[in-house]
Amino acid sequence: MVLNLAARKAGWKKKAPENISRGIAFFASPRWKCRLALVAEIEKRGNDYVPSRMVCAADIGLAVNPAIVRDQLEGAIVFGLTATLYGEITVSDGAVQQSNFHDYPMLRMMQTPKIETYLTEGDSQPGSVGEIGVPAVAPALANAFFAATGERIRQLPLRQISA
Repeated sequence: MVLNLAARKAGWKKKAPENISRGIAFFASPRWKCRLALVAEIEKRGNDYVPSRMVCAADIGLAVNPAIVRDQLEGAIVFGLTATLYGEITVSDGAVQQSNFHDYPMLRMMQTPKIETYLTEGDSQPGSVGEIGVPAVAPALANAFFAATGERIRQLPLRQISA
């Protein structure tokens, strides 16, 4: 259900504009009683590929406060984008080179793509929303890059995509 909802809201059946490529990913957790689908769109800007839109559909059962659930999911997607695009700790001579956020890049507001979040109307017990938006980000972006270039990315961070 969430896979179809995310695809429909992203316009998956329509041809994307020439400079836009889409990728999709799905995450399910029986333990947390949730399912999530994420469509990532990347835009070719010159020689760069930049995330331009993320469309999320989630089923967490009964959403007691849907606005908070959407906020939590969107925050998790931003966290996932940061980890996917920048998440690297380097070690030199046995010491970690990053000491704080001044030398560990984080996604900035102006770099954040448009995020759309849709919830299914669940009537089951509320599931966990926590960080369920994080696991689908990297595979959705990697699939969008594959759609754009035919090249598979199998290592994080995704240096082929910039923010």
